[in-house]
Amino acid sequence: MRPSEQMRDLGVVQRGAPVLAERARVFDLPTEREAAEQAIERLFASMERIGQVHPFAKGMGIAAPQIGIGRAAAVVQPHAPEAPAIVLLNPRITDRSSEEDEQYEGCLSFFDVRGMVPRPLWITVETTTLEGRLVTTTYERGLARLVHHEIDHLDGLLYTAQMRTGVVPIPVEEYRQTGRAWDYEQ
Repeated sequence: MRPSEQMRDLGVVQRGAPVLAERARVFDLPTEREAAEQAIERLFASMERIGQVHPFAKGMGIAAPQIGIGRAAAVVQPHAPEAPAIVLLNPRITDRSSEEDEQYEGCLSFFDVRGMVPRPLWITVETTTLEGRLVTTTYERGLARLVHHEIDHLDGLLYTAQMRTGVVPIPVEEYRQTGRAWDYEQ
């Protein structure tokens, strides 16, 4: 079974589905708290199912559109298993480093390939809590990459939109970094 078929069978919407190309609707919080909680609950359940089938040495994330919900919610699990998951509601990147690096990324919505994607080394993100408060957090390196990837999903973008012109994804069979964390210079 191809990796993308496995993800589809686990409930992940696959590339080409309209929901992946649309900007997700923001939650009006705290008014839509119940809808946001339900979306988060479904994201965590999906992440749990996927994690039982595939290990993620770099951490993993999933955005609501990837499970067919066109709302601005995503969950990121850092690669350190003891680290708490990050819940992103109505996330918006407010600042980013001018310095970038390029690393391979994969996507649950087309898991048969990996692509080399340039990303800022840090991003500052504003999110909304269930109570309606705005919270600003800065993420660095691999965590910034994971969070940025999920925010792209909420903007209707796949990582291929961020790849340099002329660079194409490689088949997962050619990818040699499975099971290893991203490599950053200290």
